[in-house]
Amino acid sequence: MTTTVTDLYPSRGTTEVSTPRQDPVVWGTPGTPGPIDVADLQAYERDGFLAVDELITEDEVAVYHQELNRLVSDPAIRADERSIVEPKSKEIRSVFEVHRISEVFAALVRDERVVGRARQILGSDVYVHQSRINVKPGFGASGFYWHSDFETWHAEDGLPNMRTVSVSIALTENYDTNGGLMIMPGSHKTFLGCAGATPKDNYKKSLQMQDAGTPSDEALTAMASQYGIKLFTGKAGSATWFDCNCMHGSGDNITPFPRSNVFIVFNSVENEAVEPFAAPIRRPEFIGARDFTPVR
Repeated sequence: MTTTVTDLYPSRGTTEVSTPRQDPVVWGTPGTPGPIDVADLQAYERDGFLAVDELITEDEVAVYHQELNRLVSDPAIRADERSIVEPKSKEIRSVFEVHRISEVFAALVRDERVVGRARQILGSDVYVHQSRINVKPGFGASGFYWHSDFETWHAEDGLPNMRTVSVSIALTENYDTNGGLMIMPGSHKTFLGCAGATPKDNYKKSLQMQDAGTPSDEALTAMASQYGIKLFTGKAGSATWFDCNCMHGSGDNITPFPRSNVFIVFNSVENEAVEPFAAPIRRPEFIGARDFTPVR
C-alpha cells in the first residue's frame, strides 16, 4: 500500500512559487542535550546558520586533509561514479558518500561534536542523507550557483519536511577571496519553488553546474535586497552549520589559495525520504540516502 504524503512545498512547476516555511527551524526543545548553548540556538533559528570558530583541532585538520588528498589522488576513486569531475579542468570537484568510502570520515560523522549538534537542532536521532568532500583548487575552480538544498532534496530525493541540517567543515583557510560559502540570513523562512520540469538523470549535470532548481535573477535580487548576503571566512577547522532551506552559493576560486571542505548532511530519522515530489526518478543513493540507520 502506497502512503500519500502531502506536498507542503510545491516546486518545478510552470512558474516560481513562494511558500512560507511550514516547519520549525529548531526541532529540539530547550532541554534537548547538546553542545549548542541557548543563545546560539536562538541565532540559528533567526538566521538559519551557526558558525563555529574551531570545531576540530589543527592536528585533526591535518589528518582529514591528508585523507582528502589520498582520496582525490586515487585512480579508483576518480573512476568511481561517486566522484564528480570539473567539466573544464577535468579535476575532481567532489567525492560523495565519503563516510562509506573512508573510515577516517566515518569517524568524523560519529564524532559527538558533529552529530551531537545535529541531534540537538533536529530534536531526534539522525542519519546521513549525504556526505562529500569538496575540492576547490586555485586558479579557476568553479563555484556553486545560488540554491536551496531543500528544494532539490524535496523535489528529487523526496524529503517531506525541512528537518535537515548541513555542516561544512573547512580543511583549508576560507578567505574572503577564494570562493567561500555565502548565505542570505533569514532566507530559510521562505521556500522558493523553482520553475521548470526536472529532466531525467538531472543529477549528472546539476552536480557540475546547477540548472533545474535554480532561482530566477528577479527572485534572487529580491531576496538579497531583503536578507543581505553573509560571506563566511575562517581558519581550517572552523565550521558552518546551516538549515536545509538557506539560499546559499559560492563563487569561483581564481586565487592561488585552494579551498577544501567536508560537507555532511544530517536528516531526522522522523523525516525519511519518500518518492520524489517533482522528479521522474530518485537520484542515486550515494547522493540521497535510502538507508535511514541512525548515526551511533
